[in-house]
Amino acid sequence: MMNNFLYIKKTFIIFFILIIFSCKENSNKSLPIYNPSDFKPELVDRNLRQKNKNHTVADFSLINQNGDTITQENYKDKIYITDFFFTRCISICPIMSNNIAILQKEFLNNNDIMFLSLSVTPEIDNVSVLREYATNKGVIDKKWNITTGNKKHIYELARKSYFAVVEQGDGGLQDFIHTPNFTLIDKNKQIRGMYDGTNKDEIQRLIKDIKLLRN
Repeated sequence: MMNNFLYIKKTFIIFFILIIFSCKENSNKSLPIYNPSDFKPELVDRNLRQKNKNHTVADFSLINQNGDTITQENYKDKIYITDFFFTRCISICPIMSNNIAILQKEFLNNNDIMFLSLSVTPEIDNVSVLREYATNKGVIDKKWNITTGNKKHIYELARKSYFAVVEQGDGGLQDFIHTPNFTLIDKNKQIRGMYDGTNKDEIQRLIKDIKLLRN
């Protein structure tokens, strides 16, 4: 009887120690903070490639699917994921939008998590087009803004803030970007991760990273 008691006690102690080490290990995990110098040079505007600290995404002014002006204030103290798309895309964009819908469902009840999609063909994707697209994709307005705006502004955000595209350009009439990248932004407007928005494994990694960042 005594041996059984000692065995149970020993087992409980070992189990308790394992829990402590597991909690400590998880608490020590953190996501890196990315600066321009951390990315492949071709992803970064030439004027920013040597910058190795204090990068934050620039303020923005965009128009969403309801015709409302969306700025950094709408994302203040939020963790959010950014992507660049266009409504007429029939290749990667539908996959990306479907994956954001999965993320939206995963974090539906968490007010700290939001999403921001920027059209790379803003001259085509006006408010009525975005409204129809948002409805078809199951967008929840308080969680996910599908936006249009000034093309030069959007392209500069892609290249100088979110580092989402390889191609260099000026945001002019002939300029066009097409990227599967999702960018994870923290509450301090810092980049904390980049993900392939068309890859299911990457989406699962993103979900884990959001939860880690949230904690």
